[in-house]
Amino acid sequence: MHCEMILDEYREKLPVFKKLKEVVMDSVRNCLNENNILVSGLDSRIKSEKSLTGKLELKGYKYRTLSDITDILGVRIITFFSDEVDIISALAEQLFEIDWENSVDKRKMLEIDRFGYMSLHYICRVPQSLFYDPAMPELNQTRFELQMRSTLQHVWANMYHDMGYKSDVEIPVEYQRNMSRLAGMLELADEQFSHIRKEINTYRRKVQSLVASGNFDEVPLNGDTFRSFVALHPFKRLTDKIAAINQAEIYEDSLMPYYNVLRNLNMKTIGDIVRMRNEYSEYAFQLALIQLAGTGLDILANSVALQNLCIVYILKQGFGEAGLLRLFNALYGENDYNKDRAKRIYGQAKQINII
Repeated sequence: MHCEMILDEYREKLPVFKKLKEVVMDSVRNCLNENNILVSGLDSRIKSEKSLTGKLELKGYKYRTLSDITDILGVRIITFFSDEVDIISALAEQLFEIDWENSVDKRKMLEIDRFGYMSLHYICRVPQSLFYDPAMPELNQTRFELQMRSTLQHVWANMYHDMGYKSDVEIPVEYQRNMSRLAGMLELADEQFSHIRKEINTYRRKVQSLVASGNFDEVPLNGDTFRSFVALHPFKRLTDKIAAINQAEIYEDSLMPYYNVLRNLNMKTIGDIVRMRNEYSEYAFQLALIQLAGTGLDILANSVALQNLCIVYILKQGFGEAGLLRLFNALYGENDYNKDRAKRIYGQAKQINII
């Protein structure tokens, strides 16, 4: 009779839980987007009547009314890294009212020599400041469970659930030990992924600082450093000078395809690129004068300066027409037109004594 009353209350309040699910999921998505946080997973579920019946059969004595059951609605946020769980939880504390007495941080519940299920569970309510519908005031009094854990913690939780937690068969000690060993490995991997990410972010900030300070010889050339360098518009002066030949309009074009070109030209540091620019800018401009003469071309990509610098560098290094062909194949893909382009530009370069 007692359990039937709870089930009747569940059926009656099902529309409230459905609306609560909609409100919570929309609020969480908006919060993550506003804070530029990418998560591995975000899902929710309303406990089915069958699942609730099974719970009441096992633990019905613990609950007086439906409101005592805090996980009818469950929402789960899965982060990529374990340290992001604390960031998400801080946002959740700003977004929802937290029932601290019934919330559990299972990451802190394990003994020092034990491994296992690790997750942060908040029992929450939606405050009226976030959402309020006079036609459904009970929504703000209805609690729900918010689970937060990392991807690897989620992997362990699913395996533990399938192999142990809800099994009708008691797991032998040797298998439990192996599961604990696996949990320890996942926990260590989780920590190391977070640690490596922090080190990479620290490295990126250091590199960006070096690039911004102009210490280019100390900055190794890689994808991150080249992107930071390009953000400083290091070829703008030459680009503007070339565009002025025909009073051309400049349109934005990504310079990132030139990263591999520069690496193949044996550039090791950002300083090598700066030296190429400083040494060969006038040659690159003179080449542009011949290229644009009589064309009337009035639209140019902002990559024109860097391309001409690479052309001059290749020819000055003695790589000749074959070197130009490799450049154009790298930038535009292999095609017959590249051979004609390389031959034409090689001839133009001769006219201004680049070769």
